[in-house]
Amino acid sequence: MDASQITDPAIEARIDRLLVGAIDPHVHSGPSIAPRAIDHLELARQASAAGFAAVVTKDHDYAGTATAQLINANFPELKTRVYTSIVLNNVVGGMNPYAVEHAAAMGAKIVFLPTLAAENHLAWEKTAAWSHPASTTKIRPAAPVPVLDANRQVRDDVKEVLDIVARTGMALASGHIHVSETWLVFEEARKRGVTRLIFTHPEDIVGATLEDVRGIAAMGARVEHSLAMFLEGSKFKTRDGEDLRNQIEAAGWQQTILCSDLGQVGVFSPLDGFRRGIRLCLDLGYSDDQIRAMVSTNAAQVLDIEVAHAA
Repeated sequence: MDASQITDPAIEARIDRLLVGAIDPHVHSGPSIAPRAIDHLELARQASAAGFAAVVTKDHDYAGTATAQLINANFPELKTRVYTSIVLNNVVGGMNPYAVEHAAAMGAKIVFLPTLAAENHLAWEKTAAWSHPASTTKIRPAAPVPVLDANRQVRDDVKEVLDIVARTGMALASGHIHVSETWLVFEEARKRGVTRLIFTHPEDIVGATLEDVRGIAAMGARVEHSLAMFLEGSKFKTRDGEDLRNQIEAAGWQQTILCSDLGQVGVFSPLDGFRRGIRLCLDLGYSDDQIRAMVSTNAAQVLDIEVAHAA
């Protein structure tokens, strides 16, 4: 039995309190072309029972804005608000300003730069230690969606998307582009008035170092870590607790966001991932206030979501 399976009533009660007002800003519920263990409504029900303020669903292929509106309108008893994001992969047309504007008008919170269609992702998956679940059931192979031109300048179609993000107040997340591209796109985004930046899981796929984490956090971006990549029992685990500590210390807990990045088949639920993640942070010595910032208020600030916490 590993430490995550040993329960202490006092610790469990502490975790319960920290979950009240939590936000999971990166969760893979379904339906989706990729196998999912939980759908958006059941996610909202489980999160609501735990007292979450909000969840932000992420699908690599479609923006779930209509589903989020239906759940919020038809299940008013749920405490958890459901929001969504749009990911600039092939299915939405890549760098498609129409799709981004439409998602914004429907209430999407985050624009993710390419993930499965990022040039970096397509190179990464050829030698990856684990198989990306959304890479195995595609109708056709992804076509690259570049963010830089041949001179390593930010492309004009990317700039058009950045202008929409700035105008609408959505957050821009780096997705699966390489960290060297993230620096350039985020710098251009700031020039164009984007104020809400999220650096997506520097611990895997994107080739980031701790120096990158420090620098991009200093730029004003929040740094988002996927708990799925740090937790015992996760099939996506590539790092350990000390790695998480190093990542948090590099950006500072004030700039750190923890997300589940869960919802896939064959691994524990997003809610269980949050419980395990909070327990890990407690084991690493973080205070309740620091953990609350990382699982709630930092995400609330970058996503403009109101939260209430347990007394």
